[in-house]
Amino acid sequence: MFNLCGRFSLWLLLALTPLYAQQSFKDFKKVQVESFKSYKDERDSAFEKYLKGEWKAFSEQEPTPLYEEPKPLEITPAAPQAQNPVGPKIYLQIKEDANNSDVAEVKPQIIKQKALSFDFFGTKMAFDVSESLKKSNFYPQNQSGITNFFTTAASSEYETLISDIQTTAQEMELNDWGLYLLVTKISQMATSNPDNANLLSWFLLNKLGYAVKIGIANGHTVLMHYAQKTIYATPRYSFANKNYYVVANYAKGSAGRVFSYEQEYPNATKELDLSLEKLPNFVLKRQQKLLQFSLQGKSYSIPFAYNKNLIDFMATYPQADYETFFNTPLEKSTLSDLSIAFKEHISGKKASEAINFMLHFVQNAFVYQQDNEQFSREKVMFAQETLYYDKSDCEDRAVLFSSLIKEFFGINVVGVKYKDHMATALYIPLEGDSVSVKSKRFVVADPTYVNATLGMSMPKYRAIKPVEYIVVKQD
Repeated sequence: MFNLCGRFSLWLLLALTPLYAQQSFKDFKKVQVESFKSYKDERDSAFEKYLKGEWKAFSEQEPTPLYEEPKPLEITPAAPQAQNPVGPKIYLQIKEDANNSDVAEVKPQIIKQKALSFDFFGTKMAFDVSESLKKSNFYPQNQSGITNFFTTAASSEYETLISDIQTTAQEMELNDWGLYLLVTKISQMATSNPDNANLLSWFLLNKLGYAVKIGIANGHTVLMHYAQKTIYATPRYSFANKNYYVVANYAKGSAGRVFSYEQEYPNATKELDLSLEKLPNFVLKRQQKLLQFSLQGKSYSIPFAYNKNLIDFMATYPQADYETFFNTPLEKSTLSDLSIAFKEHISGKKASEAINFMLHFVQNAFVYQQDNEQFSREKVMFAQETLYYDKSDCEDRAVLFSSLIKEFFGINVVGVKYKDHMATALYIPLEGDSVSVKSKRFVVADPTYVNATLGMSMPKYRAIKPVEYIVVKQD
């Protein structure tokens, strides 16, 4: 009886095996089809396969120094000299500011009842991150873990989040750096795991069209951004002769050797452009400051207002190229206040005297201090920051002075960079020390050389050819 039952069971098993095999194959095909259909973006299937391919190690590139030589710890003032005023009389125009009030600027429209909410430079933000996207996880902690994260994320409900980020960035007029900070904040709020946060930022930024890569260093994820212009004091890697920067490690030291891939996510080609030619639309957190200085025994006061939220945003900036800082405008409310203050002291004076007054303002209204002493790192300030901080060094003053000359006089101006110093030069018909820029004679104006007037260089630099000229764009 047992043998009979055994033979019957064996016969039944053999008879049904082809049916089970056929059904298992159908289930396998169904899973594969559903997996393929779950990718809403046709790029993702091919990119997932690529991520499973061969990765290799990339060594960190040698960092580019901002200055070839250390800037001076202190600068000896020039001997005061009288200069005969020349040029037409200047009548300064008041810079009008439609938003010069205590009312907040236009806020982006924010939909309530979102899963994530946080403050973003004064604006209350709210976003939904789908539960399916939150399931994306860096496990195991190697190449396979990154592929697993991407597979889950690409199959999730992410489209609404991408759309909300794009809408918010447009309404707030965020540049690339502002968008990066917004995506980073969303990622950090969505997960407490730093590796997952990096991976989520990588996924979102790729979907937003940015050329970003993810890698692994010392068992943790590393997010790298493609940038054409140099980002100083930031770990840099070369992929197919393109520079990728670990901006999260700005001024924090080396990221080490990175294990990563070479190909970019399809059609994600946008670089991280740090230019800030239009200021973000942040909620107005108005604060006041009074700058004071003395000139020829007379005291002057220059009051102005500023948006502290903008100052906080600028404080996050990595060390971009000089062109970025020289071409970022001042706030309209600050310009309006400065124009009112300067009009009282400048209007009716001849051009050289008016410009010298502004030069002496920048020379004397701030204490000279190297960035390394003030910030423990090299930091070029935006003009708005130089007005905010009590201390500054040569390039900060050059940026501020250039901005004032452009806004109030409409004169062509350039930054004049030496190996250890920064001055400016103006395209004006005046005698004195000068430099040649594109066959045009520019008269030196040094905002750090206290008591110096137009056409006076520090003795050290009179016979030295500048390393670089930074052009300030005219509107």
